[in-house]
Amino acid sequence: MSDSRGGAIVWQDLTVAEAGAIKDFYSKVTGWGVNEEPMGDYVDYSMSDQDGNVVAGICHARGSNAGLPPQWLVYIQVASVAASARMCQDLGGKVLDGPRRMGAQDFCVIQDPAGAVAALMGPPNED
Repeated sequence: MSDSRGGAIVWQDLTVAEAGAIKDFYSKVTGWGVNEEPMGDYVDYSMSDQDGNVVAGICHARGSNAGLPPQWLVYIQVASVAASARMCQDLGGKVLDGPRRMGAQDFCVIQDPAGAVAALMGPPNED
């Protein structure tokens, strides 16, 4: 991410029990290309637009993703995942997953007081 100030939607993915079938669905409906992403004993998928740009992920609900809801999840960049997670709770929301590391970044999944779910993603190498 190029701007650590926050606010931008920086990623979107879908986590479901049968990612293989769902990636085929979205590939046919949207025209997205499919790229396999090895995850050890299974494969998740990154989805590409017509120019080959990766635009989304479709993941199995396994391992650290087992508790994620089966819906398209947007990732919103924030300056500090820990601070934003505390603010979420202070304002009546819930932290559903995390905060935890995902690659070189911290992230968490929150639910707002109305029940909507989003992920928060920190800048790379956040302490």
